[in-house]
Amino acid sequence: MLTMHATCLADTHAIAAALAAVVRSGDVVVLAGEMGSGKTAFAQGFGAALGVDEPITSPTFNLVHNHRAGKLTLLHADIYRLGTQHEVADLALTEMVEADGVLLVEWGDVVASMFGDHLLVRLEPGDGDDERRVTVSAVGRSWAARWERISASLARFAC
Repeated sequence: MLTMHATCLADTHAIAAALAAVVRSGDVVVLAGEMGSGKTAFAQGFGAALGVDEPITSPTFNLVHNHRAGKLTLLHADIYRLGTQHEVADLALTEMVEADGVLLVEWGDVVASMFGDHLLVRLEPGDGDDERRVTVSAVGRSWAARWERISASLARFAC
C-alpha cells in the first residue's frame, strides 16, 4: 500500500496521471472516499492523462460515461445510487471494459470483490480545500506485477 499527500488539485491530477500511465486494456480502478473527497477530480486527471479531451463530470445520475481516450475507452462509473450487487452486476461493467477499455468506478469499494484484479484508490480530504490523502493498493496479480513501477512514479508524493 502507498500513502501520498496531495497539497493541491494539480497534485491529485498528477497522482492520477501517474496511475493512468500504467493502465492497460481491461484494467479496473476503484475509487473510494466520502462525498467531496476528490474522486471526480481524480477521474479528471486520470482521463486527461489518457487523452480524453472532453469534460469529465461525475456520472452519478447516468451511472456510466464513456470517453474515448486514444486507443482506449475510459468507462467512468458511479455506483453510489445502486442499492444491491445485482444492480451493479446488471450494468455489466467488466464486460464493457474487456474489449478496449479501462474502468474507473467511483464508490466501487463496496463491491470491489466483483471486479477481480483492481487498483484501489482511497481519497480522504485534508485540511485545505484541495488537500487530500491518497492511498493506493493493488488487488490481484496483474497489478502486483506493475507495483514497482507504480511505487516509483508516485514516490515524490509519498508521506
